[in-house]
Amino acid sequence: MAAVDSFQFLYREISRSCSSYFETLALVGALYTASRAVILLSDCCTLVRVHFLPRMIPSKKLSQRYGDWAVISGASEPVATAYAEELARHGISIIFVTRDDASVRDVAASISRRYGVQTAVVSADFSLGHAASKPIREAIRGKDIGFLVNCVDESLTFPQSLIEMPEQGLLDQVHKNVTVATLMTRLVLPGMVERSRGAVVNISSAACCRPLRGRVTLTAFTGYLDHFSRALHLEYSSRGIFIQSLIPFQIASSRLQPPSSSSSSSSSSSSLSSREGWFVPKPEVYARHAISTLGVSNRTTGYWPHTLQFGLMRCIPESIWVLGSRVLSAS
Repeated sequence: MAAVDSFQFLYREISRSCSSYFETLALVGALYTASRAVILLSDCCTLVRVHFLPRMIPSKKLSQRYGDWAVISGASEPVATAYAEELARHGISIIFVTRDDASVRDVAASISRRYGVQTAVVSADFSLGHAASKPIREAIRGKDIGFLVNCVDESLTFPQSLIEMPEQGLLDQVHKNVTVATLMTRLVLPGMVERSRGAVVNISSAACCRPLRGRVTLTAFTGYLDHFSRALHLEYSSRGIFIQSLIPFQIASSRLQPPSSSSSSSSSSSSLSSREGWFVPKPEVYARHAISTLGVSNRTTGYWPHTLQFGLMRCIPESIWVLGSRVLSAS
């Protein structure tokens, strides 16, 4: 009985009977660890392939790969302006399409003077309906349009409840962020398909990847642009057209903020966006990195520190994200 009551004896017997389970659990653990290591290695390789190799290895001129002209929609947005300037630095002529042409004409003249390219400004109000497309058709007629850049409206980043938005303001946002991007693509795409080359770039926000309290319209409109881009890529990539969805996190002057677990005030949002840093680049810095990913990745943040942020965000289950958002917003 002494031997039977001994703890060492009981432990040996239990271990002997459970040894097969321990081995199974150890095998499962080893397989899981190996799978996570493979995923991490794959993500690191993708990071290098998308963000570093294109900047180190010279490639064909953008005009030879895509075309001589770029159409910039949402031209008054800082990111769109910076993207246009970076294209001009590569010798691409620019057509700005905007609702308020007065705010863009000085920028167009400056780009033309600095880089020696042609620029044009087209005023188009898509809330007027089909008539808005006529001046755009005339502006692009006979031109080798190689790029179309659509950019989300930065004013969406300010926290505002959906029921607090006036109806007319909401309709204007639908026109600016859904209608314009869709119709501009419809206007430019036939010429690209005919020439079997071109690039459509939709700049939205990483807000499309997670729901945000107080930013329903931002999440919805950026989600539309992201899925619109992915659907276009599926349909037209085989016809020589490169479709890219850019989903940046916060950019210094544009206030395109990353998904946040809390709803901050407009003043704190503005002060946060004014601080530049490694994870909060200037629009010019972001545009330089984003253009290097053309032809490499059809869906990317466009800036490698943002890709690190995106990887961390993916590790958080959406249920935990929503729970944390509710807890932090209630405190």
